[in-house]
Amino acid sequence: MGKGPKTKKSILKRFKITGTGKLKIKKTSGHRHLASSTSNKNRRQAKLQPMLNATNTKKIKRMIGI
Repeated sequence: MGKGPKTKKSILKRFKITGTGKLKIKKTSGHRHLASSTSNKNRRQAKLQPMLNATNTKKIKRMIGI
């Protein structure tokens, strides 16, 4: 008997599930290289973890198996 769909491990590495069930993006772009050419504002905003919108949340939760 099957136990349901398998969890996509690559999705688990890229997203974090909050206590209320929302999804946060773990890493945003703008951290690796060429940081001297980007503005301070862009570097500061790259630290924030944005929330995912409702349509993508439904798809990704299905991939995680929630």
